[in-house]
Amino acid sequence: MLKPRYYFADDFRAFYEYFLSRPHTCRTFRTGDYLWKPGQPYDRIQYYITGASVHFSDHESGRRKIISFHGPGTIFPGYHTTNFRIELSLTTIALSEVKVLEFTIPQFRAMFQANRDLAESVINWYSKYVNLFLFETIHQEFNSSQVKLCNLLYLLTMNQPSDSGLTIEMTQEEIADILGMSRVQITRELADLRSRGILSTARGKLIITDLPALASLCTEETM
Repeated sequence: MLKPRYYFADDFRAFYEYFLSRPHTCRTFRTGDYLWKPGQPYDRIQYYITGASVHFSDHESGRRKIISFHGPGTIFPGYHTTNFRIELSLTTIALSEVKVLEFTIPQFRAMFQANRDLAESVINWYSKYVNLFLFETIHQEFNSSQVKLCNLLYLLTMNQPSDSGLTIEMTQEEIADILGMSRVQITRELADLRSRGILSTARGKLIITDLPALASLCTEETM
């Protein structure tokens, strides 16, 4: 049974050699670069060879909502042939140097139509992405701020960009941006979890010290 994911990687690694054999462009982005310009439609698809990016939206209120992270072995954005207005307000920035194979929509369409296994993987990837949004809807609507935080920390411990086990390499501000909560709320809830011996904090890091105790505070859909 798959759990919701904020970090997507390795979903298409089996197709790397196939992607290399098809028409494409190699591109490299530096840390902080846009993977495509803000306000630009999704007119190309990138397979990540190395590096990771963060996908987010900046609201007119000034608040940022982090949606997902993407790393080696995955493609982003997903393949589709419809222009959605909401995509013009979404941004993807390189968290490190990112190397990609880049395909135009017609190039990827040709692969999608010719390779049944790839088409199935594209559908499965979208299912995982939709599952994240369904989880977020329930998560944000019904859960307390502490449960929201514990759910996120548990999922990040299981699957995160740094792949560093019980250490979550994110700032409190980034955690707040994912959950859509204030920094004050996050600080308060983290202090409570520290007092219970569930985690400790360092500069830019959260270290889970009692994973079973953290899991006991999570909701069923997370577990």
